[in-house]
Parts: sequence; structure tokens; C-alpha cells
Amino acid sequence: MATKEKKKKASRVVEGQELEVEHLTEIADVTPKQARALLRKHGADWTKLKDEAEDLKED
Repeated sequence: MATKEKKKKASRVVEGQELEVEHLTEIADVTPKQARALLRKHGADWTKLKDEAEDLKED
């Protein structure tokens, strides 16, 4: 059961990061799903987050 809990937690953005998800969706015009993926990949590196979000919009 501990493995299942770990897997569930690892697949979610930390609860405190929901504000960052909201902020990124607003400033970069990406979906919440895309914002969560970017936050998992780059953490709080807003320069990279914004750059990659711009790339997503172009596709």
C-alpha cells in the first residue's frame, strides 16, 4: 500500500504549487495540465517555464 501512495503523490503537483499552476496558466496561456507538467520538469525556474510555455503555444 505504501507504494501505491508514493505513486499517487509523485503524479501530483504538490498542493502548495496549485497557485503556481494557476499563475502559469494565466501568464503563459497554457492548460493546467501543461502547467503541471512544466512545473514537474523545471520546478520554480520561471525563465525556463515561460520559455517552454511559449514553445507549447507555438505548436
